[in-house]
Amino acid sequence: MALISKKKTLYRINQQLRRYLHKYNREHVMNISYADLLRYDNAIVLYDKNEVDTLWETVFYSPGDQEEVYEALKQIYADLKTDGNEEVIKHLVIDRVDYCTYGNTHPFRIRIVNRVNDNFDYFYIKIADASRVYGLELEHILSPNRINYVTHENTLVEEHIAGVPGDAFLKQDLEQDLESPIRLAKEFVKFNERCLVQLLGDMHSANFVVITTPDFEEIYYRIRPIDFDQQCYEGKKTVYLPQYFKQNNALIELGMKYMTPESVWQYQIEERSMIASRLKSESQRVYDLMAVMSKDEIAPPENVEQLKSELAKHYEDNRFLNCKTMGEIVWLSLELVMRH
Repeated sequence: MALISKKKTLYRINQQLRRYLHKYNREHVMNISYADLLRYDNAIVLYDKNEVDTLWETVFYSPGDQEEVYEALKQIYADLKTDGNEEVIKHLVIDRVDYCTYGNTHPFRIRIVNRVNDNFDYFYIKIADASRVYGLELEHILSPNRINYVTHENTLVEEHIAGVPGDAFLKQDLEQDLESPIRLAKEFVKFNERCLVQLLGDMHSANFVVITTPDFEEIYYRIRPIDFDQQCYEGKKTVYLPQYFKQNNALIELGMKYMTPESVWQYQIEERSMIASRLKSESQRVYDLMAVMSKDEIAPPENVEQLKSELAKHYEDNRFLNCKTMGEIVWLSLELVMRH
């Protein structure tokens, strides 16, 4: 079983990573920061439709501050979605600002509504953590998913990733309620492989969403991570394999029923080939990112030592033993994908 026993340390964005973010248009000047949002006047508990505490609070700002705060939040949304085009915010209003009372970064979640058609969206404002930024960037490059996020100083803004939360999705009877359970099992194998390659940890069901896409004959599933806090931080290899989290047991059982070892191996190779293709198409960007990441300290030395030893054994490749940072371990993991 994959267990994480200690709270993760937050790592500041260094100058080299900041330059990378500027180069690839991830850095935008903001008129409000995470610290500014903490200066709210009062808060009330936010309950879901079944009157269960969501562990979020809706926060309220003083009348003198609210207009300024809300205008700054709308500008951030424009930076996130349209590269700063203010035309898009004319019809937008901030409907609610929520504060999460659990987790590492205690994020704010902003609900924004279009007055013309009543459509709404969310985005998140968090403390900028280098680990999370590396995770977001690797997900953007290596996976079939694209992610919008921007940073400024000690603030990180992320778009909302729509989908059914994994823990809620897995409460249903997967065999009885799904039209194509084998496709979900296949997607979990590929998701498991992506996490191992990029070393994204802690992918239990509460940290990913499931997206269902109907086609003219079949239903397709996509599993997307929504929490990148544990990007190459822990020392245990099992933390980077979603198959070892008990919260994902329903997906494991589905795979055991519908898939053979040969088909699992086939899907693993298939996913690694897709990752290799993305690496080739984004080779300069990957090099720029790895050049920064390989020199950054984003995990305790004992975690680096443990992980490189376990991966050397897993891949039967002693080159992992020469790695000195988590970034170097990730870089070698990507090189293995390209080689094979």
